[in-house]
Amino acid sequence: MNAGPDVKNIVLVHGGFVDGSGWQGVYDHLTADGYRVAVVQNPTLSLAGDVAATHQILDGLDGPAVLVGHSYGGVVITEAGNHPNVVALAYIAAFAPDKGESVSSLIADPPPGAPVPPILPPVNGFLFLDRNKFAASFAADLPAAQAAFMADSQVPWGVDALGGAVSEPAWRTKPSWYLVATDDRMIPPPAQRAMSERAGSTVTETPGSHAVYVSNPAAVAAVIAQAATTVTGQ
Repeated sequence: MNAGPDVKNIVLVHGGFVDGSGWQGVYDHLTADGYRVAVVQNPTLSLAGDVAATHQILDGLDGPAVLVGHSYGGVVITEAGNHPNVVALAYIAAFAPDKGESVSSLIADPPPGAPVPPILPPVNGFLFLDRNKFAASFAADLPAAQAAFMADSQVPWGVDALGGAVSEPAWRTKPSWYLVATDDRMIPPPAQRAMSERAGSTVTETPGSHAVYVSNPAAVAAVIAQAATTVTGQ
């Protein structure tokens, strides 16, 4: 098997309710290993807008990249991953929708007994999580003070972004990796497993909340690096 291109670019895409600063631990691990890492700051107004923001970063790269998404960021990379510079996808406790699916459709019918994210009713087209329930649902394995800061620094998530449907899922044509957070109370682990299986992803499981990318950056970085080295070695 011929060796593929040397993949040294990593692009990280955050999910809803948070910004890109949560990636710092993962960024530190990857840059220490010699990767060039960029973090997309999603406007989170619409899926199309977030894909455009991701494409802006991808357009500026000097070579192939692994595109990484957490939570709603998985929807973004599923669409944006069709960019020619993307050679692999990595989903971190993320949505991995198929054609025509959105966050709204994927969460519309939760199985009995599944935890329901404490999303407050929309106000002027934007969503927040109940700050008093944020820690338990999103960041149960983080120190209380850090979870409280994340709750108080939430990014308003546009309802239109939730409803944005994927047109062509990149995982159908590009290899993918998936990290299941087994203690996630935002996206139930069984749903993560089902989406990763459907996408044909290489799956790793680790204990962790929805904020596993913050609480266990080493495990997250290892999955991303595995994607980069595997694609390089093909």
